[in-house]
Amino acid sequence: MSLATVAVVGFPNVGKSTLVNRLVGGSEAVTSPEPGVTRDRKRLATEWNGVAFELVDTGGIDLGDEAELARDIQAQARLAIAEADAILLVVDGRAGLRAGDAELAKTLRGAAVPVLVVVNKADRSDDHGIAAEFHSLGLGEPLPVSATHGLGTGDLLDAIVVALGDREPQPDDDEAVRVAVIGRPNVGKSSLVNAFLGSDRVIVSDVAGTTRDAIDTRLEVDGRPVVLVDTAGLRRRSKVAGTIDYYAQLRSERAVERADVAIVVCDASQGVTAEDLRVAEMAMKAGCASLLAMNKWDITETDIDDTRARVERKLRLRPAVITVSAERGRNVASLLPRALQLADRAGQRIPTPELNRFVKDVVAKTPPPSRRGKRLRLYYSAQVGESPPRVAIQVNDRKLIVRDWAYHLENRMRETYELEGVPLIIDFTPASGRRRYS
Repeated sequence: MSLATVAVVGFPNVGKSTLVNRLVGGSEAVTSPEPGVTRDRKRLATEWNGVAFELVDTGGIDLGDEAELARDIQAQARLAIAEADAILLVVDGRAGLRAGDAELAKTLRGAAVPVLVVVNKADRSDDHGIAAEFHSLGLGEPLPVSATHGLGTGDLLDAIVVALGDREPQPDDDEAVRVAVIGRPNVGKSSLVNAFLGSDRVIVSDVAGTTRDAIDTRLEVDGRPVVLVDTAGLRRRSKVAGTIDYYAQLRSERAVERADVAIVVCDASQGVTAEDLRVAEMAMKAGCASLLAMNKWDITETDIDDTRARVERKLRLRPAVITVSAERGRNVASLLPRALQLADRAGQRIPTPELNRFVKDVVAKTPPPSRRGKRLRLYYSAQVGESPPRVAIQVNDRKLIVRDWAYHLENRMRETYELEGVPLIIDFTPASGRRRYS
């Protein structure tokens, strides 16, 4: 049984994301004085008095705005309302009752779930009177709060728990595989996520930077729980410093750090660019298994073998390169199963006797070269970590390690244990008095 959901809706720039951050005790939702920052539905789990639920942050609803992006934002908010077990209508107490608030309240009065009117920006203890005029919305007693300072949020959480009623205990979500869909702006990440889900879960636009939050969606793939994370386009931090996109960038980077697998989406019509390789390398350094999805393959004449060769030359990780078309569905169905395979390989453990035999065979076939008349000696090996896999090998002298030979050992290990696309860490640690392989 899924968590109860509470949709947070309202006119643009009334403080919905600030309120969500306050209620969950973090800063996951992007906030800014600029209106229209939140666009997709962003789900954030929280708990109050032993009751767990999800807050669904939505973009501002201005029913009078006919722009295409505004209509897309409204559609996402309506989906959140349709799926919700309770709804928070957030209004701006400082601005007072506006026509947009009344229009939205009119649509919510027919909702089949409880609706709470939250009067935000009641920043002082004597501001509670500003909530009075919102009685006219016909949705019950307005609740004055200050998302910025936290005033009234405890009473609001109490009211949410009452509105949700009794809920069954929820299963642990720790077993879910986290798959982050990452890439530079406008390569088709959100289109690919929608293709996975078979619905317009996230907003798709030709305007670069449409996605600004890391959007989590839970689903099942081959009977296994998966958390799919759509992220904002990744740029160099220096290019977005001082803008709202900088905070979206940080959230995308954090989403990669929490993920088990990253699907690095590239625009096939432009080939694999230096920025694509930088994004893939960032995922690798975060310890995230990765594969490259060459999107828009249906409109390109790029040679796939040349693409794979370029990736292998530039990235030691050597992720699999898959051609896809989010628009036409090409190879979309195979991507998530491949991602799960990568997660499994990253989490596998190599039995110690088998690992020692493997290292011994590599040394016998290609002994490490000598340096200054001395040769590297390898002793006992053991896997000491997984996701990503980490192997410790005891040696006589770390200064004798030759980089090319260390890469050779790593590549043989990748080939033998199918670790292409999986970060692999090999620690050479000093030891003495051990039986050696060479």
